[in-house]
Amino acid sequence: MDSGAGTLLIAAGALLILAGIAWKFGLLGWFGHLPGDIVIKGENYAFYFPVTTMIVLSVLLTVAMSVIRRF
Repeated sequence: MDSGAGTLLIAAGALLILAGIAWKFGLLGWFGHLPGDIVIKGENYAFYFPVTTMIVLSVLLTVAMSVIRRF
């Protein structure tokens, strides 16, 4: 029996593990600091709105999920 949802969850878990390893070793230092990300810093607060980062992340996840579905 083939469970598409199970395969999708395993792939998502593997991607999260790889992202965690990349983050741990500093390979994702660009995350949240791309041109186009909105950063407003005041005396007592900081507001981050990573517009460009989320667009890039969305494209990467879309491509990854398309590749996974083909298998």
